[in-house]
Amino acid sequence: MFEQTFKNIDDILYKDAGADSELDYIGQTSWILFLKYLDDLEKDRMDEAELKGETYNYILTPEFRWESWAMPKGSDGKLDHNIALTGPDFVDFVDQQLFPYLKGFKLSADNPQTIEYKIGEIFSELKNKIQSGYNLREIVAHIDGLPFRTSVDKHELSHLYETKIKNMGNAGRNGGQYYTPRPLIRAMINVVGPKVGDKVYDGAVGSAGFLCEAHEYMTKDRSALSTSDLKTIQTNTFYGKEKKNLAYIIGIMNMILHGIEAPNIIHTNTLSENLRDIQEKDRFSVVLANPPFGGKERPEVQQNFDIKTSETAFLFLQHFIKILKAGGRAAIVIKNTFLSNTDNASVALRKHILESCNLHTILDMPSGTFQGAGVKTVVLFYDKGQPTNKIWYYQLDPGRNMGKTNPLNDKDLEDFINLQKTKADSDKSWTIDVADVDESTYDLSVKNPTKKEEKVVRTPTDILAEMRSLDEETNSILNSIAGLI
Repeated sequence: MFEQTFKNIDDILYKDAGADSELDYIGQTSWILFLKYLDDLEKDRMDEAELKGETYNYILTPEFRWESWAMPKGSDGKLDHNIALTGPDFVDFVDQQLFPYLKGFKLSADNPQTIEYKIGEIFSELKNKIQSGYNLREIVAHIDGLPFRTSVDKHELSHLYETKIKNMGNAGRNGGQYYTPRPLIRAMINVVGPKVGDKVYDGAVGSAGFLCEAHEYMTKDRSALSTSDLKTIQTNTFYGKEKKNLAYIIGIMNMILHGIEAPNIIHTNTLSENLRDIQEKDRFSVVLANPPFGGKERPEVQQNFDIKTSETAFLFLQHFIKILKAGGRAAIVIKNTFLSNTDNASVALRKHILESCNLHTILDMPSGTFQGAGVKTVVLFYDKGQPTNKIWYYQLDPGRNMGKTNPLNDKDLEDFINLQKTKADSDKSWTIDVADVDESTYDLSVKNPTKKEEKVVRTPTDILAEMRSLDEETNSILNSIAGLI
């Protein structure tokens, strides 16, 4: 049901002049989904209040509730066409009345940790791009038919929303930045082991995959959790920051669909925060993140950091080390070149993490883990407060070429998770002594001592295929440059 509804909505948006790509599709679907979700949430709260003999105070005034503007229905339960807006009038109402009203909650909310404030933030960042009121009427009707009120419904909806986020990777490089393969996230969380009482943080939150999966991990056995535990998980456990408008909206929506009503996500550039201003009260016990690769930061942003570099991911890593509490645990995805780059900033950053943290595990990921991103990555697992003595490496080899038709799965990571518990040696894992690391370079490259170097023999067909691929990539880059001139 959900899958077909999403497909129908995408088909309508494809025909609308205002929505240009998959990125627009998910943004536009999100704000309408959110308002339907909010309507069902208010109904649930009203039912709870009635059972207690209390009066429920609605968040939204009557004219801006779903049954008033979106789907006014007659006594037969069907849309009342005499009342329902459509065509240009519908778009005018949304643009000139609904959005400004919802945006106002950002100023009137008691504090940022309320759903009222999140309503205001979401509608301050988004705008309606659907230009046809007839298309909007169809989309609203499809979403009105979605059930939101049971945990099974929400689970299915959140799963399909995740699929839409994943598909954004096909819409261009920006979309791909929001999605980290969920099997990798689950493996990282399994090793770090967040528990009730931890404060879990992602400063490059994107679609909030790390926070959503950490929530799933911590609530998988609800029978073992007290009411107090569930309240702590709901309100004081998951925190994030996100710079980009669309990713911020998607992250909030994703967390809401995973059961977190008022996500603690702030819309800000994490790297604009001066490292020297971070105090103990600002720190977290768990950090999970996949910061963007390859970005370049301006000199004024670099001034916020002790180790100056324009590489975004390296600035994020400094931030993640600083914002982690003593004794805190972290798992961070980063380009594998971090381990071996010889520039001053890379060497200084490796020295810093080895001296201030116990970098106990490095997971080497195969090429193709991140679809559409031509980089190899590693995951750094570290605890803050003690220097590193030994590092356990694991080189993941799924035994197949990774790609769109062969994505990473949970089974691929089972061996890593099992061996990591004891940090045992195998043909894919080994341990190094930091005392043996060259202090002039602090080179931490992945060098499996048990693996024999294999000579790669390429057929003429392989070589021609690579040449064609490189030609396509070159043309794409040239076209992008031409578009900026």
